[in-house]
Amino acid sequence: MPAVALCYAGTVEGTLSHGMPGSARRRSEHKLLALSLRKLKPGMHGDGGGLWLQVTPNGRSWIFRYTFHDRAREMGLGSLKTVGLSEARDAAKECRKLLAGTPTIPPVDPIEHRRALHQASRIDAAKTMSFRQCAEAYIATHSAGWRNPKHAVQWPSTLASYVYPVFGDLPVDAVDTGLVMKALVPIWTTKPETASRVRGRIEAVLDWEDGRVPQRREPGALARSPGKSADEQGERGQGGAPRARSGRAPRRSLL
Repeated sequence: MPAVALCYAGTVEGTLSHGMPGSARRRSEHKLLALSLRKLKPGMHGDGGGLWLQVTPNGRSWIFRYTFHDRAREMGLGSLKTVGLSEARDAAKECRKLLAGTPTIPPVDPIEHRRALHQASRIDAAKTMSFRQCAEAYIATHSAGWRNPKHAVQWPSTLASYVYPVFGDLPVDAVDTGLVMKALVPIWTTKPETASRVRGRIEAVLDWEDGRVPQRREPGALARSPGKSADEQGERGQGGAPRARSGRAPRRSLL
C-alpha cells in the first residue's frame, strides 16, 4: 500500500506509511541517527512524521511542520542542546495525536494548544501572587509615567500604611469587599481624602492585574472612569461613604 498523508483538519508535512511492515514504518519515520546529529550541515533534516532538525550557524533546533485548516505552520520543539532525538520524537508524536483528534475530541492545532497551556500556567501563577507583589509590580510599571512626582512616594507609603497590614500578603485573587472595607473603614471619617485615594489605588492594582492575566477574576470588579488615574478618582458619596464609579461595566463590586 503506498504511503499516504494524514487526512485530518491538520496534516503532517511528509508521509506516514500506513499498512507497511513495522521495520519499514520505522525507517520511514526515524531517518535521523542520534550520533550524526551534530555532524549535519546547515539546512533542514527530516526525521519523518513532520519532525525536522534545523541546522543554522547559530545552532540546532527541532521543528515540527504541519498544516492545520490549510495553513502551513512550524512549531519549535526546543534546542538540540536540551532536547534529544528521542524526546523530540515523543513531542512530535504528541503533536500528531492532537492533529488527528479522536472520535469525541476534534483535531487541535498544537501551537494553539501549547499557548493555552502557557496561559493557564500564568493564571495559576497569578493566583499565588500576593496583593503586595502585584502593587509593587504596578508601581514599577507605571511610576515613570506619573506627572506628579509625589505619587511615586505616596503610592507605596499609603499602601504600606493602610492596605498591606490588612491583606498585603494575601493572594491578590482573594481580595474582596470585606477586606477592602476592613482596610478603609477606619480612615473614611478621619482621613476621607486619603481613604478615597487608597481605594482608587487598590482598584488600579486589581484592574491592572485583571488585564495582565485575563479571565482570572470573576465578573463584577470595580471600574474607574476611563482616562483617569487612581489618584484622580477620589470620589465619595454623601456622608463620606464610597459611592459607585462611572465608566465601563464593572467586573466585580468591592464596595
